[in-house]
Amino acid sequence: MSTAPAAPIASAFPDVGPVVDKSALEKLGGAVRARLALDPTVWHAPVHQAEIVTVTDFLMPDECAHIVGMVDQIAEPSSTYDADHDASIRTSYSGDVDRFDPFVMMIERRIDDLLGIPSAYGETMQGQRYQPGQQFKAHYDFFSTKGAYWPGERSRGGQRSWTAMIYLNDVEEGGETVFERVGLTATPRQGMLLAWNNANIDGTPNHYTLHAALPVVRGCKHVITKWYRTRNWAGLPG
Repeated sequence: MSTAPAAPIASAFPDVGPVVDKSALEKLGGAVRARLALDPTVWHAPVHQAEIVTVTDFLMPDECAHIVGMVDQIAEPSSTYDADHDASIRTSYSGDVDRFDPFVMMIERRIDDLLGIPSAYGETMQGQRYQPGQQFKAHYDFFSTKGAYWPGERSRGGQRSWTAMIYLNDVEEGGETVFERVGLTATPRQGMLLAWNNANIDGTPNHYTLHAALPVVRGCKHVITKWYRTRNWAGLPG
């Protein structure tokens, strides 16, 4: 993880619609913050605009290799919530892993335990694969309440709270995760977990969490990502 001067910020952030789940996000953020503060394995990024942490060697090499195999079996062209999005924004391959696979359940329990968030709040873990030239341009993980998809997502668990992502392999060149607005760059390292709070301390959306997956230059990048909501996620199959 490296830091650099934060990028200049426009006078106003984009309008993402009315603020929702504010009190729930404030409460959940406080609980996770207190838990992480007591964990000596957690490194806290030295930025004040957003809560961003890493844990090195969160997964072992053999565990990473096992999940890479699972991701390769399910990966297909990635999509976004915006049906009218520019296809060049997200060019990776991705897919949801089997939530009921015992190995996946073990990994998800570890992430749940690290953050102290109820497992029921978590979406199914998604695997992503980036080959040379593939990327995910700057975006937020929290939902725009102006989006056509929002009524459905509100009923399925509400706003997103924390994001946890794990790099499954080193990348020869490229593929960094960049939080340009706070001047923070994470270089893919096998087994490293990167997590952040998508909300401010007061529960409002944190626009400083804008982030991008830079294009892979050489090699291939595999990651898994788990998003948490403010209440039970109702997106389970069946």
